[in-house]
Amino acid sequence: MIYDYLIAPFVEFAFMRRALVGTLALALGAGPVGVFLMLRRMSLVGDAMAHAILPGAAIGFLVSGLSLFAMTAGGLIAGFVIALGAGVVARATELKEDASLAAFFLISLAVGVTIVSLKGTNIDLLHFLFGSVLALDDQTLLLIAGITTISVVVLALIYRPLVLECVDPGFLRSVSRAGGPAHIAFLALVVMNLVGGFHALGTLLAVGIMMLPAVIARFWARDVTAMILVAVASGAVSGYAGLLLSFHAGAPSGPAIILVAGVLYAFSVLFGRVGGVLRQLFPGRHLEA
Repeated sequence: MIYDYLIAPFVEFAFMRRALVGTLALALGAGPVGVFLMLRRMSLVGDAMAHAILPGAAIGFLVSGLSLFAMTAGGLIAGFVIALGAGVVARATELKEDASLAAFFLISLAVGVTIVSLKGTNIDLLHFLFGSVLALDDQTLLLIAGITTISVVVLALIYRPLVLECVDPGFLRSVSRAGGPAHIAFLALVVMNLVGGFHALGTLLAVGIMMLPAVIARFWARDVTAMILVAVASGAVSGYAGLLLSFHAGAPSGPAIILVAGVLYAFSVLFGRVGGVLRQLFPGRHLEA
């Protein structure tokens, strides 16, 4: 019984194995990025950037159809252009960067949906918005694995300045010039992981596998390294359980993965050892001097 429900789908069906590998790779690459987005109070930036890649991917679709290279290149270019444009507007005007990003991502979403609707069908539009994790091919898996590898390596290189910027950006600026390059490299990782998530989960849900595990981790750990480990584990569990839910219940795979992450989030809000509701209502005894 346990084998039939928990293991057999991945043993018997290649598309389930590909989907599992893809979601595990996304959890490993996007989870740590999400943790730093959360610690830097940039969670909504991830959502804005997820929508910002849509017009670039849509232009790639317009030119070459469902070409992996064209849509990936278009998404990366659009993401970087939107991030740069929002930063320029924020610095050249009195508009704050979050409001600037909100304006850019709403326009981007509308442009992307319009482009896809003009050339494609409703199925193509659903593919762009909600992804097709059960239809990942070898090329897409290699792309996601490559993005994950780059993310892990780059995060290892810029880990210290990222942590310092989260804790005390003023001190980092006073002792090192690494903050600026680290910030640029970090934004590049955000865009890359969102493009990888776009191919599996679509533009509307790509940020879910990045931010929900990070928020879950905040309720279970205080240390940054521990938060990263919890985020990766939460993303992996969400991917595995979401795919099983999709297989057995017939639910859409992408939303099922995010729904499982949502359940883990609700559980963490109630029972999390760091700031959970029950932990605050019934705090443990403190040692007395």
